[in-house]
Amino acid sequence: MRRDPRSSPQGAALLGAALVLSLVLVACTAQSPSYTLVWQDNFDGPAGAPPDPNYWTFDVGGGGWGNAQLEFDTARPQNVSLDGQGHLAITALKEAYQGRDYTSARIVTRGLFEQSLGKYEARIRLPVGQGIWPAFWMLGANYESVGWPTCGEIDIMEERGQEPSVVNGSLHGPGYSGGSALTAPYVCQPCSNPPCTPGCPFDTDFHVFAVQVETDRVTFAVDGSIYEQVARDQQDAGTAWPFNQNFFLILNVAVGGTYVGAPDVTTTFPQTMLVDYVRYYKPDP
Repeated sequence: MRRDPRSSPQGAALLGAALVLSLVLVACTAQSPSYTLVWQDNFDGPAGAPPDPNYWTFDVGGGGWGNAQLEFDTARPQNVSLDGQGHLAITALKEAYQGRDYTSARIVTRGLFEQSLGKYEARIRLPVGQGIWPAFWMLGANYESVGWPTCGEIDIMEERGQEPSVVNGSLHGPGYSGGSALTAPYVCQPCSNPPCTPGCPFDTDFHVFAVQVETDRVTFAVDGSIYEQVARDQQDAGTAWPFNQNFFLILNVAVGGTYVGAPDVTTTFPQTMLVDYVRYYKPDP
């Protein structure tokens, strides 16, 4: 998810003398620091209850969010609520509402939970369909003062609903945002054709989408398998590496937009993203 249009994911780029970034697809990486779980939401509660207001608030609106999205995001329980079985349900509906033809929801931890270095993960079952765009992502907490992309953005997981076996991890920052983001895909393989990924495509079961943010690198994983690592060169990169500051979390399901295109006759509604938990692990001293 991002704040300006993007039509397709891109690979890595060298970004001038001030900043050197490398995108590496890896099967393993150097030994990582240890972490301790310090924050989580397991979405326990009765069906129809809103997400915990101590953790989450709502972005309400239908202006497209800089991506030409087609939905109006609400705080209504039919769009976002607990399902009574330990999950958060974010549901996109086809309905006329506030001048839009679709509704959905977008929840954020802005002002409630904001952290910097560490490991962030969520266990999610994704929706499916042309024009459906689920995402679990982060924005720099200084977004309001410095704007995007200076604040930095980390897309822990986003999916084109028409490609239900592929998710992407991306970084956006000054000089590498929108269509020039640093991006790599994770492609699952159905178990009818081993080696396989259990629960593939991603709408058939829950998967753990994670990002590990360190001082000079960001590492993406699905179900514990690392598939992308973006590293900052050891030389001083100045303010062009905005990932060492506080970020807040976002969960949403967009409908339409430049990244996925509009729904078509093959798209069925409602479409629901189920979130089992969200967790943050702090680096050990």
